[in-house]
Amino acid sequence: MSQTAGNQHQGVFIEDGSGGFMSDLTFNGGQNAAFFGNQQFTVKNLTINNANNAINMVWDWGWTFKSITINNCSVGLNISNISPSEQTVGSATFIDSNINNTPIGFLTSHVLNTTFTNSSFVLENVKLNNVRTAVQGVGNTTLLFGTGTSGTKSIEGWTQGHSYAPDGPSSISREIAAFSRPQALLDGDKYYERSKPQYADQPAEQFTSVRSAGAKGDGVTDDYQVLQDTIIRAAGAGRIVFVDAGVYKITKTLYIPKDSKIIGEAYPVIMSSGSFFTNMDSPQPVIQVGQRGEEGCVEWSDTIVSTQGAQPGAIAIQWNLVSSEKPSGMWDVHVRIGGFAGSQLQLADCRATPDTATPPAPIDTSCVGAHTSMHVTTGARGLYLENVWLWTADHDLDDATFTNITVYAGRGLNMQAERNVWLVGTSVEHHSLYQYQLANTRDVFMGQIQSETAYYQPNPDATLPFAPSAELLDPQFSSSCKNGTGQCSGWGLRILDSQDIGVYGAGLYSFFQNYDNTCSSPYQEDCQRGILSIEGSKTQNINVCNLNTVGASSMIDIDGSSVANASDNVNVFPDTIAVFKLQSKPQDEPSSTPSIASS
Repeated sequence: MSQTAGNQHQGVFIEDGSGGFMSDLTFNGGQNAAFFGNQQFTVKNLTINNANNAINMVWDWGWTFKSITINNCSVGLNISNISPSEQTVGSATFIDSNINNTPIGFLTSHVLNTTFTNSSFVLENVKLNNVRTAVQGVGNTTLLFGTGTSGTKSIEGWTQGHSYAPDGPSSISREIAAFSRPQALLDGDKYYERSKPQYADQPAEQFTSVRSAGAKGDGVTDDYQVLQDTIIRAAGAGRIVFVDAGVYKITKTLYIPKDSKIIGEAYPVIMSSGSFFTNMDSPQPVIQVGQRGEEGCVEWSDTIVSTQGAQPGAIAIQWNLVSSEKPSGMWDVHVRIGGFAGSQLQLADCRATPDTATPPAPIDTSCVGAHTSMHVTTGARGLYLENVWLWTADHDLDDATFTNITVYAGRGLNMQAERNVWLVGTSVEHHSLYQYQLANTRDVFMGQIQSETAYYQPNPDATLPFAPSAELLDPQFSSSCKNGTGQCSGWGLRILDSQDIGVYGAGLYSFFQNYDNTCSSPYQEDCQRGILSIEGSKTQNINVCNLNTVGASSMIDIDGSSVANASDNVNVFPDTIAVFKLQSKPQDEPSSTPSIASS
């Protein structure tokens, strides 16, 4: 792009949507190297050189930037928008980044206010080199000094917006202590990250095509045995499995052993079918990565896992692998339950029935599509997830008007890993009991997570068709039931007896009650009572920045009691808390795992 003064070039232009993830791009020149507007997004590994505005934001609810390098620009990140009274940027989180030879690092128009939280902003571990003003506010005021005319500076932490520690809100615009970072999650002083492997340096003979091995991928033939044999042989020979475009039906658990490398072509679908996955009380994994106690590494990318018809005993992905030396990874691997041709969970099968009370009307058991979307089991460790979406269909993708449907899946992401997990740009939507659950785990990084409550709830409520199980550590909903009526909706995020959790951006949304979105109108926030629950005597060191919620009257509950009301934290559409810290739970064993860099 042009580097001439006054040019109007823009490298990337986004003005709408509900994303999303972007990484590993370099921009040179332009008026705006990147012009961003989106509901929520995660961006990492951008390098921007010689632009006027490196990044110019027009609107958002929540945006997480990580590992951004900005060189020789006029402004690093511009979230000032039009004016303080017309601010449409909701929140931004900017971490583990570098800005060089740029007069203004960050430009904002936030005004401290006891209620409104527009332009909430969090900086952590940002290094400046020759950046005169770190943060500039309204009327060219300096909110945070930079390096002056030369030199370097490191921003440990800085926040504007509402703070809870855990009481609040306090309206702040100042430097703060950075979140406590478990050493096990770091590479140097930054959170570990790993870009999706491209295998560009591998010769063609290193790839094994499943079609060439005999799989049909027609959505009709049972491809289980061919897929299983191909994956086992490839792992043993150090080859990469290439899953050609198609729909691969399987009728038994597909096991992925250590040392496997799997990549899909145009998002092939691996789809469970049949009676093996129909026992709700004895669920079986569709894909099983590692067996309990198995140690090693797996790389898996560009694949969709789905179910066909009633599969109430299907765990779409079960992750057991222990990766102690090098984390395993999933990139662009998604779970999709229903809503597509061949799923037998479409409009003709599972039409939404908001005018029928359930109960007393029975659950349509033919529309129970999965037990759990993903379960990271006790003992697993060392897992990196990037751009992973676990979705239960709320509408029929192949219907011309995207008509609503009711498909049931019990649990979203059940995270019980021993430790060392990174969730980068993930989303979990429309499950019954919860979207994200962290239970008896520790050392977890979460970068711009996003959830949506099931649109049909509370008709039926979260306890149907999957009754909460104490053995599975399911929530019991004693506190989240609205007005004591028993009409409960699933949690967006539940943290139970877990330690050292860092959430760097979260959008937890509840848009509907029984397909009616009146409850999520601005300032209404009455779709469900609670949406983030922190529980358990062992829980400690829970840190959340830029929490954005929609439709929930309580933004955060601790052991059943609300500690943050939506009405105190109103933003552009969601309600926003810039920083939440909970460190007062009883002490547990210290985190002493070596860092990724040292291991």
